[in-house]
Amino acid sequence: MYRTRFFALIVLLLAVAGLQAQGLYRYRDAEGNWVYADRRPDDGRAVEELPLAEAASVPEVTVTRRLVDARVEIVASNGCYCPAEVAVRLLEPRNVEESTPSLARVVAAARRETVVMTLLPANPAEPIRTGFQYQAVLGEPDAGHQADQPYRAPFALARAFRVSQAAPTHITHREPSSFNAVDIEMPVGTQIYAARAGTVIEVASRFFEGGPDPSKARNANIVRVLHPDGTMAIYAHLNWDSIRVKPGQVVRRGEYIADSGNTGFTTGPHLHFAVQRNAGMRLESVPIEFSGPAGTRVTAQTGATLAAY
Repeated sequence: MYRTRFFALIVLLLAVAGLQAQGLYRYRDAEGNWVYADRRPDDGRAVEELPLAEAASVPEVTVTRRLVDARVEIVASNGCYCPAEVAVRLLEPRNVEESTPSLARVVAAARRETVVMTLLPANPAEPIRTGFQYQAVLGEPDAGHQADQPYRAPFALARAFRVSQAAPTHITHREPSSFNAVDIEMPVGTQIYAARAGTVIEVASRFFEGGPDPSKARNANIVRVLHPDGTMAIYAHLNWDSIRVKPGQVVRRGEYIADSGNTGFTTGPHLHFAVQRNAGMRLESVPIEFSGPAGTRVTAQTGATLAAY
């Protein structure tokens, strides 16, 4: 999805809304069951307030403009610990040199600012007037999947769990980013281990609810890890406040990173695991193999059991 910004004068005003802290409350219902909610009950019953982890761990790529003498630079600021591909399209440009392309794509280096476009005025006595749209996708474009060994099943060794969905089954895995994802049924609180070494580039840990409503898809707690070949593993539906890693941290294969949960768009507790690459302004998942007994390679299959070796 493209984000749109306009600037039409020398001065650009930006309004930034303040973020309000969320609370998590726990209390017992009439039957004595624990209820978790983001607000206090109206009847004034006894309630326990639980701390929430900070949510400011999602990588952010923003595009802004700056005036340098008579020219305008459109700049991508990449806050992620990985490169990101950024595309910018000009909208209704006026007083811009005719040779200026209307669309530009660049790879923004990790944790850096990168100039995407430089606009020169056709008439230096007049200001440049234009809007722009931008889109950003994490990862180096066209990264190739080159795992040096099969992936470790992302749970404790000698344990085994049922696979509820894997390619070619596409009940909910209908987008390129999830075609080759693997859903593994497991109880909430199951320890999750890194399937491959890499650098943590994204963490979301503040959500505590899940359900079959697709609108909850963005409310899943996740860890995303960048591999040496440029692909990225995503571990999703993790339990709230259980994540033990942070962006920029290097994790080893088999390192304990979080607990499984039931957050986001889900019909039951499970781990969603996928390896993705930037295929040119879009994420797509790639087929993977897991380590099996005696050095064999195993492909996850819907309805079958997956064990960790």
